[in-house]
Amino acid sequence: MPARPVRSTLRLVVRSLPWLALALALPGQAQYKVVGADGRVTYTDRIPNPADGQSRALNARTAPVKAEPELPLELRQDANRYPVTLYVSTGTCEPCESGRTLLRQRGIPYTEKQVLGVEDTQALEKLSGGRDAPTLAIGSQIVRGMSADLWNSYLDAAGYPRESKLPSNYTYKAPTPIVERREASTAARPAPSAPVDAAAPERAPVTSGGIRF
Repeated sequence: MPARPVRSTLRLVVRSLPWLALALALPGQAQYKVVGADGRVTYTDRIPNPADGQSRALNARTAPVKAEPELPLELRQDANRYPVTLYVSTGTCEPCESGRTLLRQRGIPYTEKQVLGVEDTQALEKLSGGRDAPTLAIGSQIVRGMSADLWNSYLDAAGYPRESKLPSNYTYKAPTPIVERREASTAARPAPSAPVDAAAPERAPVTSGGIRF
């Protein structure tokens, strides 16, 4: 059999099977198949953007990959310069719920931290100078207690938009303790929670002299 037709056939097969290169990738490296709105298929080793189309991990027996939605440029810049963190207590805390609602209605991407024990209480007191719940951090600015007017003033000064610009598929992450827990070798009884004050409205901010960014 002539050698030239065989080589031509092999080249055609390789060109028509782009996933062949993916099969030769390192075992631990994730590979993704992306089908765009126009039906075009591409392959990548980076987590796809939802705007690129439907995606699927080729080397995993899981559901299609859902990449974290990207924030609009303006909102992403604000979040990078002045990240927002909400510190709350567990259990019933109406001021905490009011603060959470304000942030979500305004479309503020924030991280939520909870006081679950003595270590968390001490960390909150060291950070803010008190044990108020909720406490809001906007960059280096700390505001203790729930006051819609104060919170909005600080968010305005940081450049956050008044109306939500979050993507429709954006989801807030679950709250985590203030102090990162380490896995213990043996089961231990949870430490008793230290009291956290549910701050009354109109509590003055920790920083003095007005808003400074």
